[in-house]
Parts: sequence; C-alpha cells; structure tokens
Amino acid sequence: MPRFTAPDGLSLHYEDEGTGLPLLCLSGLTRNARDFDFVAPHLEGVRMIRLDYRGRGQSDWGDYKTYTVPVEAKDALALLDHLGLEKVAILGTSRGGIIAMLLGLLAKDRLLGVALNDIGPELNPAGLEAIMGYLGKNPPFKTYEEAARFRSTHMTAFPNVPMERWRKEVTHTNVETPEGLQINYDPGLRDAVIEAGAEPKADMWPLFDSLTDLPLAVIHGANSDLLTHDAVEKMQARDPDLIVAHVPDRGHIPYLDEAEALAALSLWLERLK
Repeated sequence: MPRFTAPDGLSLHYEDEGTGLPLLCLSGLTRNARDFDFVAPHLEGVRMIRLDYRGRGQSDWGDYKTYTVPVEAKDALALLDHLGLEKVAILGTSRGGIIAMLLGLLAKDRLLGVALNDIGPELNPAGLEAIMGYLGKNPPFKTYEEAARFRSTHMTAFPNVPMERWRKEVTHTNVETPEGLQINYDPGLRDAVIEAGAEPKADMWPLFDSLTDLPLAVIHGANSDLLTHDAVEKMQARDPDLIVAHVPDRGHIPYLDEAEALAALSLWLERLK
C-alpha cells in the first residue's frame, strides 16, 4: 500500500499505476482514489497517480482544521516531490479541480495542463447546499443495495444509469456495518467546510485565469446543480481554446467514462504531448 508523509507528518495513501504521461487524479470533496475507477480503463499512455486526501479513503485522519484546499494542495505537491516528478497533468473532480486551480497560482511550473470535472471558478449555491445536506453524515440505509436503489430512484439528474453502476458507486464512500452504512471519511470534514465557509469567499476567477495558457478542459454535467451552463460559457469566453464537454443525463459529477467526457479527455491528452 503506497504511502508518503505529508509536510505536517500525516501519512497519506496514493496509487500509482501505468506508464507514460504523469496524470495526477484529484477526487471530489468526500471521495477518494475510487473516483477514477470508471475512467481508468479508457485512459491509455498515462501514469495514473491517485491521491487519497487527508481524512479520506485509506489516508490517515488528522486535525479537521487541516482539511482545507490550501493544505491539500501542499499535500499534492509533497506527493509529486515524493515521486520525483517535476511536472504533471491534473484531472480534478470537483474539490480536486479547485485544488488544481489553486496550484495554478502556487506552483504553475509543476503543471502540464488541467482537466476540470464539473467544477469551475463560479459555483451555484444550490449545489453547495445539496453537498451540505449529506456531508459528514452516515446515510440512512442498512445495506449497499438499499442505498443503490434509493439513488436509482431519487437521483433524477442521472437518468438511465444502470443499477450495477449505483451498486458500485455506493461502495466508494461507504462501508457496510451491522449498524448500517457508514461513511469512510472523517466526519470532521463537515466542520472543516463549515468553518472555511461552504461557499468560497475569494474570487476564484484569477485561479482559473492562471491556467488559461495551459491545455485546459472542462467536463460539465448537463444537469449539474454546481457548475452551470452560464459559468461554462464565461470560462470559454476567457479561454477560447478551452475544451468543453457537456455530458447529457449527468448531474454533479459525470463518471468520466461517458462518450462526451472521453472525447474531451482524449483531445486534452493529445494537446499535452
């Protein structure tokens, strides 16, 4: 189980598979390396490096006050140093995309390019409110099967998703116990987000602008409640070379193995060569 030590001494888990272009995969807020299981079989010629943030997945839990984007960005840089990598491309899902944008300001010399999965510099408050509805709370289900059936019925932004996909996804951030499903990340993450402010106080457009001279892509869930069509249009206006994929029948977040997402990622990876 590959691990490295963060700058503050916390032990963090990562995965490192394949050969070729180094691609650092940064997951969503409550998620982990499993976020990229669906896209992994489709990405050829890349070295996929997946980081479990502190307090998530198989990484150690720490002081919840360190569960912040700036600290997690420093952890990502520490992983690159641990692996001896000068530059990487980043595929950032939601929170991971915010970290990637921050790295555009803090350490742009380490970046080859960035692909943002349903995230941008302007976030819809409705989507943030939805995240706070479940963040840090154990789901009210006894089994994976019960949770999957609930999602298949109530996640209306994701029509036509096979039940097998829902069954697989619920295992990524939950564990089945005799007492019912429990989240597999530190519930203190909720306190961290509340104290930091669920809605970013700072203007994130300068972060996005820092990346616009690099190969840049955005994969947008057409039904997303976090990244709006209007925000994507603003991103395109600031970066005419931005690769954009609007993925139908997907909310926040696309799985990345949809045809539209794969086409955008393929074009983006070509530009990185």
